[in-house]
This record gives sequence, structure tokens and C-alpha cells, in this order.
Amino acid sequence: MNYVDLFRATLPETALEIAALFVIVVDLGFLRRATTKTRVAVAALIGVAGCAAALWAVYAASWAGFSADDDLLLAAGGTAAVAQVAILVLTALTLLLLIDSEFTRNPGEFVAVILMAAAGGLIISAAQDLLVIFVGLELLSLGLYILTAFAKQSEKSAEAALKYYLFGGMSAAFLLFGFSYLYGLSGSTNLHWIGGQIAVIVALNGPSPLLYVAWICIVAGLGFKVAAVPFHFWAPDTYEGAPAPAAAFIASVSKIASFGLLLTLVFSGLVPGGLLEAPRYYGEHMLQSYYLAWQPLYAVFLAVAAASMIAGNLAALVQVSVRRLLAYSAIAHAGYILLGIAAQRVYTGQGSAYEFFLSTAGSSNRCASAVLYYIVTYGLTTIGAFGVVGVVERATGSDKLDSFLGLQKRNPLLAAVLLVLFLSLAGIPPLVGFWAKFNLFAAVLAVGAGPIPFALVALAIALSAVSLYYYLQVLKRAYVMPAIDDSPIEAHPVTLAVLLLIAAAVLVLGCFPALLQNWIAGFYPSM
Repeated sequence: MNYVDLFRATLPETALEIAALFVIVVDLGFLRRATTKTRVAVAALIGVAGCAAALWAVYAASWAGFSADDDLLLAAGGTAAVAQVAILVLTALTLLLLIDSEFTRNPGEFVAVILMAAAGGLIISAAQDLLVIFVGLELLSLGLYILTAFAKQSEKSAEAALKYYLFGGMSAAFLLFGFSYLYGLSGSTNLHWIGGQIAVIVALNGPSPLLYVAWICIVAGLGFKVAAVPFHFWAPDTYEGAPAPAAAFIASVSKIASFGLLLTLVFSGLVPGGLLEAPRYYGEHMLQSYYLAWQPLYAVFLAVAAASMIAGNLAALVQVSVRRLLAYSAIAHAGYILLGIAAQRVYTGQGSAYEFFLSTAGSSNRCASAVLYYIVTYGLTTIGAFGVVGVVERATGSDKLDSFLGLQKRNPLLAAVLLVLFLSLAGIPPLVGFWAKFNLFAAVLAVGAGPIPFALVALAIALSAVSLYYYLQVLKRAYVMPAIDDSPIEAHPVTLAVLLLIAAAVLVLGCFPALLQNWIAGFYPSM
């Protein structure tokens, strides 16, 4: 074990932890008698500086993973690098939106917890070992529970945190139970070794029932993290009860980290290189047995994706709270992303398994790129949406639909930002949300086999039209329906500047989608 390599590989996490410590020292040691606004601003700016240092460290440590005894523990480049950069940028935006908040008298601790949770997200994104994954997940999860409960004067915040904690503990138990079975089957905690061992076992002896139990438990545990049906019950209460910056962080950074981990598990664990790089050594029959053995698990993924798309969109139609509407929207978007992860490897058993392998061997990078594009753009848009909701909520005392009445007259810039972000979430061109869905659905159709992927893509497109309806319900109140109160809604200059920046990024990336696509593709040299 080379500790110099370990330090290089964990340099981004180290930068965030140092920044978290510095925030607490400055806030409690030097600013105890300063005004709350001053303390919030200083803590947020230090946190942003820590994110900038960590961002530099991600590029400085690029392609410098960490191995111990020839087992890769932390990866660099590829999915890990894209997810880590996105996590750091979105964390910095969340901290900038915090500047106008007044829900806590302890801003230093709040910023420190955000930075430590973000460090957990960085670990998850790069982890290649079951133990490292679990450590990162717990660091992220514990931070999210604390952030949810940070508005001490709010009963909704306490209730949401308790529900989040209870569901989170149960999901961690499922995840750990599934990991223990994977270890028992393979004798290792390293994902690549697990994949290779299970591939040989399945190809030679057929699937073990314990393998199905293990992956069902893992799907349940990670389904909670990404708020997929039927593991989504915590999301509406948490999005509604948590402070607006915490809800934005949960809806964006937590999603990117969790889906980054899911990508790692699917593309590194379920598709092991040991068998697939040399299928001729195992023969056509063994390769066919291997593919068919995984189909029940992919069927579970597809079922969860379909249920999430349907339940999320239909439940959002009846919401009167914009926060809860965004929660159910997040559940629907989780379904779209799961579709992109799972549908690409559907093998019906018809035709040559070796030809199917050749036809899908290059699909991993394409699907991974489409999923990463989706989660990055969704995270950016969601942070902006919660930023607008937070401003309106502070001015009106509510996040109900009627709180947005006449927003176009009360604050035209804020209404314009809301228009851009909500239309992007609905997938309206030329905004970036359209290209995110287009790339994802195109990748599914390009590499999927059989009618199931086509039917699910058609369902996703139809439900995207449904989502436009409930997004327009908010925009109708902002632009069409008259205001009950004509008093202007003021936004802090920094908050307004960040929201305008996010809206501009959504518009520019929509008009020039290749900018983000090429940046993501740069981390996949084989594309």
C-alpha cells in the first residue's frame, strides 16, 4: 500500500474536509458576535473556496486511482471524474444560494456538514470496493439526515428528518445484507474481482439463488438513495420539510453520487471483463447461459423504472405544494435514468449470444455518457428550481402553488428563471432537459433488444407530456393568473445572480449540447 498514492487519490475529499474544519474554526472562533448574515456569507464563501480547491484536486489527481494488493479501491477518470466534478460544482452553487437564508443560527456547522456530505459523495463516485462504498454512503447519508433536521424551529423539518433517518437505516441494512452475499459468493470485496468470479460461476454452473437475493437487496438499498418506486416514500416529506438549501443538495448532489455508484455497480460489477473480454474461451452456450442468468435482475430494474415513471408523474398531478411536486418529479426522473441503465442489456435468448456481445460491447460508454449527461443537467436544473422556491417561500411564507401567483409582475427575473428551469425539466427544446432525454432514449433504442425497451421509451415520452401539465400549473400562476398580493418579491443580489447563471447555463447547454457531451466524452478515451 502506497500512502502517497492514497493521498493523491483522496486529495479532493481532503480539501473538502480541511475547508469544513476551517469553516467551523472561523465561525466559532472569530465570528461569534457577528450578525447572522455575515456569518452565513463568510461560511458559504469559505465552502465555495473549498469546493474550488477540491475541483482543482480532481483534475490534478485525474487517472491516479488507488490500489491495494492489486485490488482497485478508488478509481479516477471516467464516470468517477464526471460525477465528482458535477458534485463539487453543484455543492458550490448550493452554498451560494445559502447566503440569503435565515433558517439557522449555526451557519458554520451547516456548511461544514454540507462539505462533509459532499466528501462522502466523492468517495461513492470513485469507490471500487464494497467496504469503501459503504463508508462513503454512510458519510453522505448521515450528513443528509442532519441537514434535513437543521431548521430546529420547524416541525416539518424534524418529522422529515426522522422519516428520512428510519428509511435510510432500513435501506442501509438491505444494502449491507446484499453486499455480504456478494462477498460470500466471490470471497472478495473488490467489484472487479466479484464480477469476474460470479461470471465464471454463472457461466459454468448456472445462477445461484443467493446471487438474485444479493442483487435484489442492493436494488432495494440503492432504490432508496435515488428515490425510485417503491422505495420513494421518504422523498416528498423530506423535500417539503428540509430547509431549501438542504432540499436542493439532496435532490441534486445526492442523486448524482447515488447514480454514479449505480453506474459503477452495473458497468463494472454486472458486466465483468474476465468473461466478456474473451468469450471464445467459454463457448457460445456458456455465454448464452451467462446473459440469460442476468435477465431476471434487469427485469427488476425495468419494472422499477416503469413504476417510478408512472407513479412519480401521476402523483405530481395532484400536488398543491411545489416542493412535493418537485419530489414526485424527481421520482419520475429517477425512472427515466434507471431505464437508461437497465434496458441496454436485455437479451431475449434469440440469436447468437456472441453476436449480441459484439453488438453491445461498445454500448457501455454510450449509455454511461447519456446517463451522466442526464444526471448532471437534472442536478443543475433542480438546484435552480429549489433556489426559486426558496426565495418565494421566504417572501410569502409558503411553497403552495398560489404563492407563485403574479410572480411575473412581482419579480420578472425570478419568473423568467422559473420558466426556463421548469420547461427544461419537462424536456422542451431548445433547453438542456430536451437533449438529456433525447440522448438517453436514443441510447436505449440504439442498444436495446426486443420490444420491451421500445415500449418503455414510448411510455417515458408519453409521461413526459404528462409532466408538462403539472409544470405548466406553476407557470400559469406565475404568468397568467392575477396576483393576490402585488408587493414585489425581493431576492438577494447573489441569489439572483446564481439563479440567472443557472438559467443561462440551461439555455446555452440546450442550444449547444455538444459542449457538455464532448466534455463527458473526454473522460472516455475509447469513445
